[in-house]
Amino acid sequence: MRYINVLFRTRSLRFFAISLWLLLNSNSLLAQPIVVDEIIAKVDNFIVLKSDLEKRYLDAISQGNPATNDLKCQILQSMMNEKLMVAKAEIDSVIVTEEEVNSNLNRRIQYILNQYNGSEDMILQYYGKTIEDIRIELREQIREQLTVNRMQTELTSSLYVTPSEVRKFFRRIPTDSLPFYDMEVTIAQITKVVEPGYEQEEIIRQKLIDLRKRIVNGEDFAVLAKEFSEGPSATVGGDLGMVKRGSMVPDFEAGALALKPGEVSMPVKSPFGYHLIKLETRRGNEYRARHILMIPKASETDIQETVNFMDSIRTLIVRDSITFDYAAREHSDDDFTKGSGGYFLDQAGSNRVSIRELSPEIYFAIDSLTENIITPVTTFQTEDGKTAARILYYKDSQPPHQANLQDDWGKIQAAALLEKKNKVLVEWFEEAKNDVFTYVDEEYQGCQIIN
Repeated sequence: MRYINVLFRTRSLRFFAISLWLLLNSNSLLAQPIVVDEIIAKVDNFIVLKSDLEKRYLDAISQGNPATNDLKCQILQSMMNEKLMVAKAEIDSVIVTEEEVNSNLNRRIQYILNQYNGSEDMILQYYGKTIEDIRIELREQIREQLTVNRMQTELTSSLYVTPSEVRKFFRRIPTDSLPFYDMEVTIAQITKVVEPGYEQEEIIRQKLIDLRKRIVNGEDFAVLAKEFSEGPSATVGGDLGMVKRGSMVPDFEAGALALKPGEVSMPVKSPFGYHLIKLETRRGNEYRARHILMIPKASETDIQETVNFMDSIRTLIVRDSITFDYAAREHSDDDFTKGSGGYFLDQAGSNRVSIRELSPEIYFAIDSLTENIITPVTTFQTEDGKTAARILYYKDSQPPHQANLQDDWGKIQAAALLEKKNKVLVEWFEEAKNDVFTYVDEEYQGCQIIN
């Protein structure tokens, strides 16, 4: 924490740091108590509600921050910074597509479902709202987050730091504020999700065809969706509500819009599985559909074929026929590591990560290994419940130590770049706030946000 304080000495920089942290941890906001609403701030047409401020404030306290008025002011400033970015994005025509929003939203919903083993009753009990209510609530939050991220990228993507700037940055950190790092490791992975084979897909297709016959013969689509659908909308009879064109994945939307109101499709394949779709209504650029989703399950044969494939990749790497980096970029299904050649990265972008950041199964997989070893193929369950195969490359380790330029150049360089980006963003905020209408309720005038 002392090191972070060095990076964010000014009030404005602290505001921006908390803004980023709150955006990345917004899932936990859903479970906080409800506060009576009132508008406490505005940036053009975008409002900040008192309930939202209180929820973020409680969440920040739960993460170990001291409960002070200054913290609440910092959070309010960060929320207004977000609204300012969204307002300026609208003025500058910075667009986030519906497809981007839906993709992110579906991942969030699937993550929540996995936390509660797909039990929507448990979700309702914990959050006090249905999965569809959560979906509606998260949609605009996610759109705002993606817009803020897009604006930040446009403002800072061209920035860089020279070696001289890195050294100057490091020399400005007091010796007693240098961080002490736990044991760190350089480790990479290649993962392959097991895809269900043709036979498993045909089983699902036939089940849906049989359900379609029952529907055509008079059974209620919504009743069958509640009984058989594996999607989060099952509890509401598969009803996806009124959505704009472009809101759903292309395969699903093409299948839905090919129907006339009241018609039921044959099985439609999408990245999520197979769907029976019933088009309820269509009005201009909007439509309402129900669906029954079934997800093919991988067989033991499918799993073994994937393990064999991964073993062949491992053999090529061990024989130096291909590099681990190349194999990860070409074959890995893990979006978080494949772009870095399979390497796990810390928050600063370094490929040396603390052992505390590793999942237990990865930590125990390398715990007894010597360095520069590629593990045999193992299987595991992904966060969304799929079976996958993995090999790990345990390159090397670094014992616990205090930060220094020789061992931690990458981390220090990333921190110096982050400080530079933050300064640019603070300067942008100072200029941009003059382009929009800004209002803060008198209860929060002591925060001195506008001035």
